[in-house]
Amino acid sequence: MTDRFRAGARVRTVHHDPPHHTRLPRYARGKRGTVVEPEARSLLADRNAQGRGDAPLEQVYAVSFAAGELWGEGDHHVVLDLFESYLEDDQS
Repeated sequence: MTDRFRAGARVRTVHHDPPHHTRLPRYARGKRGTVVEPEARSLLADRNAQGRGDAPLEQVYAVSFAAGELWGEGDHHVVLDLFESYLEDDQS
């Protein structure tokens, strides 16, 4: 199975507000970042936390965000581990 994103890929997180648990922090929704590296595959926490028994195994990526992108200020970067379904190509 090949990774959808490679290190250096520009991505944007999905902007959604599900009625259940999600590991995508609210402050990072709809934000642009850069893939640092693909990490391990893991059961999608959003479904696994619901006890549904059908959680898919998904690639997790380390994604770097400029603090200014997340909070409007700061000159540092923040790295988040995010499931593949939280990410889309950033075409802008």
